[in-house]
Amino acid sequence: MPAFVFSISLLFIATMAWAQSPYPSRPVKVIVPLAAAGTGDTLARAVSEEMSKLLGQPFVVENRPGSGGLVGTEAVASAAPDGYTLLAASPSHVINPALHPKASYDALGGFEPITQIANTYQVLLAHPSVPFSTLRELIAYDKANPGKLNYGSAGTGSATHLNMELFQSLAGTHITHVPYKGSTQARTDVVAGQVQLAMDGLLPVLPLIKDGKLKALALAATRRSKIAPDIPTMAEAGVPGYSSDTWYGLLAPAKTPQAIVATLNAAAVKALRSRELNDRLVKLGAEPVGNSAAEFRKLLESEQQLWAKVVKESGVKPE
Repeated sequence: MPAFVFSISLLFIATMAWAQSPYPSRPVKVIVPLAAAGTGDTLARAVSEEMSKLLGQPFVVENRPGSGGLVGTEAVASAAPDGYTLLAASPSHVINPALHPKASYDALGGFEPITQIANTYQVLLAHPSVPFSTLRELIAYDKANPGKLNYGSAGTGSATHLNMELFQSLAGTHITHVPYKGSTQARTDVVAGQVQLAMDGLLPVLPLIKDGKLKALALAATRRSKIAPDIPTMAEAGVPGYSSDTWYGLLAPAKTPQAIVATLNAAAVKALRSRELNDRLVKLGAEPVGNSAAEFRKLLESEQQLWAKVVKESGVKPE
């Protein structure tokens, strides 16, 4: 056999072997379109660590915050659909289409769902000085004293903002929104009494609730939390029909091969059902899920419809 023919044959065999090598054969990047140390970042790192152990390659988490999640999400949407760039998504993923209709990607059609990682909880908080201690009392007070109450959120268009606007649309209240550049600032001001109310993540405010520095009125969730079972849901506390959970999940770029999606789903589900990771997430105030890609897709579709309606009815505009 001539040398050049032999060389071409070797190159062909090597190429075929590379193409057929099992996935993953190199590190996987998981982009979190949120700031480091937040709930979404913490959950992404926890599940990535376990998936790395199961699949034998590093799952490297990279934070790319900016524009309410648009920056990091656009990076994943434009990445090669080969399973080596994933998105750690949160409700902002399906809120943004209503706020930014000219975004460069399709929140549903531009991605392949892998699995929902977990549900977490947001809670409506009040400063101890307010003259009400329950959700029903808050609603009655606002209607008797229009314009006197305000609330803080993590920013315009954030999940904390829109969960509160969903509450207002159902309860008929008119509480003034005070947007901050993150939950930490809003939390600080409600503790100081600069704003009377705030919507915030449950886990970071639990010590403040237990110390009496904040009142917990209701969870923006469909079920009670295992770590704070005494706090009622919105529906239980006086707003029938309130249905919203704060979720986190994994997505891949559209057209990622289904075999790769299936591999990622199997690893994530196995990780989330392990006692070690399950216990770890529960301690963080999260409820592990680990469902099928099809089930996660249905959630994304219903959530996008819900938040599009809330954005339209509330008149929220991006900052």
